[in-house]
Amino acid sequence: MKPILIVSLMCLPLAGAEKQKACAGKGDAKAQPPAIHLKIEQLTSGTKHHFFGYIGQCQTIPWNASGRYVLGLEIDRIDRLPTPDEAATVFVIDTQRDNKILRLDKTHAWNPQQGTMFYWHPLKSETQFFFNDRDVKTGKVFTVLYDLEKKKRVREYKYDDSPIGNGGVAADGSVFLGLNYGRLARLRLVTGYPEALDWSKDEPAPKNDGMFIVDIKTGQRRLLVSYRQLDEALKQRNPKTKHSGLFINHTLLNRKADRVYFFVRGGWSGKKGDKINMPCSIHTDGSGLTLHDKHIGGHPEWAEGNLLIGRQGDNQIFYDVDKKKVVGQLGTPEMFPKPEGDISLSPSGQWFVNGYKKNKKGEKNYYAVYRRTDGAFARSEGVDKGSYSGDIRIDPAPRWNRTNDAILVPGLAKNKTRQMFVIRVITTGEAPSGKVDE
Repeated sequence: MKPILIVSLMCLPLAGAEKQKACAGKGDAKAQPPAIHLKIEQLTSGTKHHFFGYIGQCQTIPWNASGRYVLGLEIDRIDRLPTPDEAATVFVIDTQRDNKILRLDKTHAWNPQQGTMFYWHPLKSETQFFFNDRDVKTGKVFTVLYDLEKKKRVREYKYDDSPIGNGGVAADGSVFLGLNYGRLARLRLVTGYPEALDWSKDEPAPKNDGMFIVDIKTGQRRLLVSYRQLDEALKQRNPKTKHSGLFINHTLLNRKADRVYFFVRGGWSGKKGDKINMPCSIHTDGSGLTLHDKHIGGHPEWAEGNLLIGRQGDNQIFYDVDKKKVVGQLGTPEMFPKPEGDISLSPSGQWFVNGYKKNKKGEKNYYAVYRRTDGAFARSEGVDKGSYSGDIRIDPAPRWNRTNDAILVPGLAKNKTRQMFVIRVITTGEAPSGKVDE
C-alpha cells in the first residue's frame, strides 16, 4: 500500500461575511472529535512523473461524472520546459482497478505548471474531456475533444489562420475560452507552450488577437475582447502606459457562464516598458468590459453570482465585480496565513481550500480546508514539492472532486518523482490517528 498520512485539527471561529454558526468545541480539542479530518493518499507511482496541471478554479474537476476516472499527464522529466517535439501522454486513472493508469493519447501542447488545460465536458462528463495539442510541423495549437468510451478524438477545434487553445470551459458546457498560447509563451514562458506559433507577434496590441469564445457544439468562435481594445482602455486610464506587448492570463468563467474575470499583462518578459498586471471583467456577450482598480491577488476564484474570492492584506475576502469593492471576509488570517495561495471552491460551494507554501524557499505545500456552513476547519501536513521554481514550479493547485469530499494535489513521492495525491475530507466519525503502511 502507498503511504497514508492522517491529520485532524479542531474547528476555528467563523468571521466576516460568512455569518453562520461557528463550530462547536472551538478552543477545546478534547471536548469532542474534530469536525473535519484530512487523509492524504498517493494516487500514482512509478519512475515516470504524473500530474494534472492547472488550479481548480471555476470547477476544473479532474474526476469524471461517476468519479471512477481521474485525468492526468505522464512525462519523462520535470527539470526543464518541454521541447516542441516532446509529447506528454494523456491518461486516466481507473480508481476501481487499483488506480491502474490507462494511457489514451499524446499531446505536444503542455507545460509543467499548467499541464494541457484538461476539462471534462460538462454535458458529457462521464466520457468526454478537452485538452490542448499542437501540430509539431506548423506549431499551431488547437483543442481536442476526446471520448473515453470510443477511445478516440471525436473533434478537433482548429483555426488555421489564428490558432488558439482552450483557456477555460463554461460550467454549463456551452462554450470554452480561447487564447493564443504562442503569444503567451513568448511574453511569459510559463503561461504558454514553448515555441508554439505566435501569429500576432508583430504587434504589441493586435486588433485580431485577444480572448476568444468558442461555441462547443458548432465550433463557431468570436473575439470576445481584443488586445487593441485593452490597450486603448489602459491608455484611457493612464496615457503614459507603455509596453512591449500585451497578453491575457487566468481567464475565469463564473459559475453562471455569463461573466469572465481575467488579467491583461505586459512587461513580464524583461523587456523595456511598464509592468502591467490589470484585473478585468467582461460579459460573455462582449459587453461590460471593466478594468478594476482593486487587485485581489493573482489566483482568485469565483463564488456565487458575481462574487470573487481573493486577498486583501492578510484576509481572504469576497470581492463584488459589479460594485468593484470588497464586501466580506472568508474565515480568519489564522486559518489562511497565505490568502494569496492557490484557492478552490467545491462544486457545492460549501467547501473552500487554500493551498500555499509557508515561505519563498519552502519545499512543501500545505492545504487549509474550510466548511462555509459552520466554519469547521482543518489544515494538512506538508506535501513535498522540492525546490522546483519559476517556469517548472509545482504550485499547490488544489482541485475538488464532484462529491465535495476529496481534493487532488501535486507533490513529490519518496523516489522524488512528481506524482498525484488526494486529500480525503472526512466529516463523520472519530478521527483516525497515526500513520499506516509506512
